[in-house]
Amino acid sequence: MLAVRQLECRRGDRLLFSGLDVAVPAGTLLHVRGANGSGKTTLLRCLCGLFTPDSGEIHWRGESIRALGGEYRRDLLYFGHANGIKGDLTGIENLRVAATLDGDRPDPDALWQALARSGLAGFEDLPTRMLSQGQKKRVALTRLALSRATLWILDEPFTALDVAAVDLLQSLIAEHVAAGGLVVLTTHQEVALTSGQVARLQLGD
Repeated sequence: MLAVRQLECRRGDRLLFSGLDVAVPAGTLLHVRGANGSGKTTLLRCLCGLFTPDSGEIHWRGESIRALGGEYRRDLLYFGHANGIKGDLTGIENLRVAATLDGDRPDPDALWQALARSGLAGFEDLPTRMLSQGQKKRVALTRLALSRATLWILDEPFTALDVAAVDLLQSLIAEHVAAGGLVVLTTHQEVALTSGQVARLQLGD
């Protein structure tokens, strides 16, 4: 379980949110909503340990994420606004590097199969700088299909995706939640997020 207790964050003199309490049990998708500037990305970065809140605690499986350190990061996959892929590397190479950094050693065939599922069959050996923006996003999202992380934190993951890629991402999220995973995401797009348990958190009220 992911638990946020009395979290408060400011940007300069501006209070984004305070007294924030939320618990996300296994097999749940938490949809964080709010207007631009309400603190959605800041909250997600706090959950990843990339931004230190002004007060409050974030616990993973009953322990502070600060105390867990690398153990927590191994359970976490963060997908932010940047694709996080290297243009000089092919799709296969990017996935292999990402897996290595996550402490995984996927079967080589699994990498090819995952890219094929993402609609990138035939593009696996091209440097990703030669791909369209949508294709680059697909390479990055393929990490989800390969990741063993329990907690996915996704910041606007549907941006720049075509209809087929949106359907694929929804399927990946639904499969992860059905398998007992946790997903925390923001999105401005109206999508059918999952048929499983969905919780909603509204910031800025």
